[in-house]
Amino acid sequence: MDFEKILTRIVERGSDTIAEELLREIESEYGRVPLIFERMAERPEILISHLLYKGAVVETSQLEPKTIELISLAVGAALKCNHCVEYHMQSAMAKGATRAEILEAILIAGMLANSAVLADAYRVVNGSAPCPSCDINGTGLKKTCSDK
Repeated sequence: MDFEKILTRIVERGSDTIAEELLREIESEYGRVPLIFERMAERPEILISHLLYKGAVVETSQLEPKTIELISLAVGAALKCNHCVEYHMQSAMAKGATRAEILEAILIAGMLANSAVLADAYRVVNGSAPCPSCDINGTGLKKTCSDK
């Protein structure tokens, strides 16, 4: 990603024009434009900055594009975002993901989401407030907040 060229293009052509072009590129690549991008385009600087950030993360990633989409799909599933799941499932399939890989990503997301629900609920039942150290380091610590 050549930021200088992109920024020059924005300055020369204007943010409204660039936002419209970006939406057309997304529609061409994925077959549709997600609602979130349509709403962001109402304020072109928001859409452009979001897509520049997203592009920088993806383009500098050491992960394969298919893996990035499977992770995105799993996060969407864990966050219960149906639109995210649908969009990233289509994108993952376009990048070569199989049905089995997609189902596995969803299964893993569900497993982790379930664990988070249980961990939080058990802390409440036990009357212990979570602390950042325990949450980050888990139960493998020699001393936790509950040992106080």
